[in-house]
Amino acid sequence: MTSQLDQLKQYSKVVADTGDFGTIQAFKPQDATTNPSLIYAAVKEDKYSHLLEQAVEENRKSSLTGDKLTDKITDRLLTLFGIEILKIVPGRVSTETDARLSFDTDALVQKGRDLIKIYEEHDTPRERVLIKIASTWEGIRAAEILQKEGIHCNLTLLFSTVQAAACAEAKVQLISPFVGRIYDWFKKSTGQEYTGADDPGVQSTAKIYNYYKKFGYPTEVMGASFRNVGQIAELAGCDLLTISPKLLKELAESEKPLEKKLDPEKAKSEEIERVATDEKSFRYLLNEDAMATEKTADGIRLFVADILKVDKLIAAKIGGEAPKEAEKVAA
Repeated sequence: MTSQLDQLKQYSKVVADTGDFGTIQAFKPQDATTNPSLIYAAVKEDKYSHLLEQAVEENRKSSLTGDKLTDKITDRLLTLFGIEILKIVPGRVSTETDARLSFDTDALVQKGRDLIKIYEEHDTPRERVLIKIASTWEGIRAAEILQKEGIHCNLTLLFSTVQAAACAEAKVQLISPFVGRIYDWFKKSTGQEYTGADDPGVQSTAKIYNYYKKFGYPTEVMGASFRNVGQIAELAGCDLLTISPKLLKELAESEKPLEKKLDPEKAKSEEIERVATDEKSFRYLLNEDAMATEKTADGIRLFVADILKVDKLIAAKIGGEAPKEAEKVAA
């Protein structure tokens, strides 16, 4: 019998949602994704602490001080993880920008350029890197600029069709609809349990997939933030699915039959209307979607909290004081 993981790989590109190299080696995904939460969790482990040490040592003689030095070390730490991951996966790695920049287009563009520059200085071609940016209006505009420069982007913290439509119009390489966090919101809001095709997170991602295929957008759809294997099974056929180590293990240990659920040809026959993606329409439609508005904001706050934790680890190494959140955001 064939495992569910192997079956899934026939329909979708499997991506490891982790910063743990051993997990990536074990499940042989095509790509891998990271974020501040995963990097913070990994760098606290003894087996990865040397990467933090390396990032600090490489910049110890820098003329930079304070926040600028911390930012430079953080960028190097992120790319060190990415470079090691790319030694394992045949495809791409996603590297997150600082969530504190989520509403600053110019700063996001510069951060994307900075990260790619570090990768290229260490012999990693930009084609193998996806720069992760939150799906705010400002983030989408930044991605549009970066894409024109050949810097491929992964628009994350995405919870609605209008965010997805705006990303497609901006010619973004890839988007990450957050299946599990949508499910969480509706479960908490309604008090109901959702399974199978009735799961709101599954429905939202399937709708976005069908929208892209209906109108011929080349932007890739990567389902993310899964809570259970049932959600993954319902999205088999999605371009990519990024999956946590726990759920990868469950899929690898199960031989239950898994069917392809999403298909580009079927999507073309769906009755779907185009979504307006000018700024006024985007902001209005996002505001009308309470779930998407709340989860986008909440996701940014959570990523900021974890990047601040990384800052504190770095500050302890360089003997400085970690930046205060309010000062950092205002900078």
